Amino acid sequence: MAKAVRFHQTGGPDVLQYEEVEVGNPGPGQVRLRHEAVGLNFADTYFRSGLYPVPLPAGMGVEAAGVVEAIGQGVTQIEVGDRVTYTGFVNTLGAYSTERLVPAAPLIKLPDDIACETAAAMTMRGLTASYLMRRIHDFKPGQSILLHAAAGGVGLIVSQWAKLLGLTVIGTVSNDAKAGVAREHGCDHVINYSHEDVAAQVLELTEGIGVDVVFDSVGKDTFEASLNSLRRRGLMVCVGTASGPIPPFNPQVLAMKGSLYLTRPALADYIADPAEKAALAGELFAHVGAGRIRIDINQRYALEQAAQAHRDLESRKTTGSSVFVI
Repeated sequence: MAKAVRFHQTGGPDVLQYEEVEVGNPGPGQVRLRHEAVGLNFADTYFRSGLYPVPLPAGMGVEAAGVVEAIGQGVTQIEVGDRVTYTGFVNTLGAYSTERLVPAAPLIKLPDDIACETAAAMTMRGLTASYLMRRIHDFKPGQSILLHAAAGGVGLIVSQWAKLLGLTVIGTVSNDAKAGVAREHGCDHVINYSHEDVAAQVLELTEGIGVDVVFDSVGKDTFEASLNSLRRRGLMVCVGTASGPIPPFNPQVLAMKGSLYLTRPALADYIADPAEKAALAGELFAHVGAGRIRIDINQRYALEQAAQAHRDLESRKTTGSSVFVI
């Protein structure tokens, strides 16, 4: 019998339950997938808490990699035995499982040199980094970025990719251990926001000019400092809200701080087109396969440890990527 982590009510990590589930045969457009590894993402906590509402009871997780065991009617791009990875949103919810039915459309075939565990650790983070580096802004060598949560899963990929593009990377972290991790992955400068003024440090490092782009996945706690770190006509990219949603603000603030640009992108809108998704994934896989970008899996859990994994994630004890190993 297959196993899955599900939740019947919203709340803290303790609402997650490890249950036996019946998988069945794939219907039209579906495959039955045996997971080898499952990704742990901060977005998972939003489903569990109710910030992202879904009908209950529900499965947990939106990213995993494994082997196709059966295909349904109309599935032509995937074959039995293929190694695949996927990420998505509500249409892939239920990844915290040993085996499941999943739509074939989100599946991405894995190259031979990418292991399932690596894929589960990087598909969402890597595709996010891919569109941030290749679609959000036309980066030129010599430009600079401020990267919050620089020692996180997305941060470590973005910082390495940014160095491939010739950018100066200023990262923020919460402690000295994470500062070391960030430097090892390409950050030129690291700011410990627990005791340093982020905007003041950025302006000092950039000789009062500010950075070209800020990638802010923290949200409420860092929003003002992020705006204050930008150069005139700089771009603020709100990638997440780990500390809570950004409070409402008057857009006139953007004019007063230098005619700033602001965007709140979502991965789903950059992988909705199959051709664009394939291009972003292909570039990501090429960098990882060639060793130009390293994927660090620093935490591994069993599926039945899902509640503890969420506690570790929300308390910011984790660095790099985290996976459930099946």
